Amino acid sequence: MPNLSPEPSPTPPAWSHCGHGATPVDPVGCSGVHVPGHTSCLAHLDDTDRDAYLAGLTPGADIDLRGTTFTQPLLDALLDALRDPATGHPHFGGAGFGSATFQRDAGFWSATFQGRALFGSATFQGDAEFGSATFQGSALFGSATFQGSADFESATFDGDAGFRSATFQSSAGFRSATFQGGAGFWSATFQDYADFGWATFEGGAGFWSATFQGYADFKSATFQRDARFEQAVFEQSVSLGPLVCAGRVKLSGAVFGGPATLSFAARRLECRRTRWSSTAELRLRYATVDFAHAVFEYPLTIVAEAAPFVLPNGRPVAEQALTDSPDATVRIGSLRGVDAAHLVLADVDLSGCLFTGTVHLDQLRLEGNCSFDAVPSRTHWGRWRLVRFTQRRTLAEEHHWRASRPAAVRGWNVAVLGTGRVGPLQLAPVYRALRKAFEDGKHEPGAADFYYGEMGAA
Repeated sequence: MPNLSPEPSPTPPAWSHCGHGATPVDPVGCSGVHVPGHTSCLAHLDDTDRDAYLAGLTPGADIDLRGTTFTQPLLDALLDALRDPATGHPHFGGAGFGSATFQRDAGFWSATFQGRALFGSATFQGDAEFGSATFQGSALFGSATFQGSADFESATFDGDAGFRSATFQSSAGFRSATFQGGAGFWSATFQDYADFGWATFEGGAGFWSATFQGYADFKSATFQRDARFEQAVFEQSVSLGPLVCAGRVKLSGAVFGGPATLSFAARRLECRRTRWSSTAELRLRYATVDFAHAVFEYPLTIVAEAAPFVLPNGRPVAEQALTDSPDATVRIGSLRGVDAAHLVLADVDLSGCLFTGTVHLDQLRLEGNCSFDAVPSRTHWGRWRLVRFTQRRTLAEEHHWRASRPAAVRGWNVAVLGTGRVGPLQLAPVYRALRKAFEDGKHEPGAADFYYGEMGAA
């Protein structure tokens, strides 16, 4: 019989365990849970008792096989015992495989898990094959280790899917998977190719602090709520998208170690303190972008796409999740704290952008149709007299300042909570720097407007 003992552990498990092979060096021995009515785990039962246990199982039965080490024949025998004759596929009720070890391939293709599927801290030494599986309850793979490929292609997760701190040493395939509950990959490590192409996330999707050491593919993925990648690390070149997010794509604190191309149709993109260590291009639709305190030392371009993204097969990316949005305009909400020396903005709306605190703003490149806010309509009644304004481009922060003054003329936009307050001393250098950026770009009307704004704020 092959060695069925995993690495020795000094700490016994929380359940009554087999203990087979215990020695002074390994006082715990086998950590497999007792089979009901026995004092051994399924792997260490004698053949007669094991056959009797398996014969007593029916499709949909609950099983508890925590800590058990599975050889290929043992796992095949278990799956055959639970195979539904109507479908030809294994059918579990509740499935307890926490801390189990699968020594060879784990073939759960098209399996149904009717209750909770618990694979926390399990080790898959071969390929883990869950393609087209259906998880009707929670599916928990926290701290699991996948040494071979992990295949969840076209799997359906009706409940929450938890892969917190899981390690994928080979490829991780979730292509066309459907997550109807929350999908949690917090602190997961993807050492090879991570494929989430065409996946659908109906609940929140969390990749906080996840590490992508290989290529990450989210092509045509759909997030119906937030897509959270805060503090995630992308070590190699990455192409995220084109994807659609009905909520927020949150990249705050994330690190991109290689060239990055991000293609998002989303309501909001948050990149506060995001760090890019190589060139990057952000191609966006619909999004309001918060870029405050982002860090990049190489060229970074933010471009608004006028038409829907197109996939390699020539089909446009479906944007039904954003059908209630008024338009596909990309709005920059904040560039505060950014070094704009390598920043290029193309065809974006800057009418609400916060600029104070941006450095090297005079080197900002504005291409295409980048729009700014305007002063109030030409004629307005002040407290005692009719006020006429000369139409010009203006900054959101001038609106906020003028709206906050005593007896302010109506029509200036009031600052929203959290934007802070600035005055003429802060506005004048911003107008001066942007005026130079317009001049360098041969945009004389914009330069004239900002020279007027500089004089008015001085």
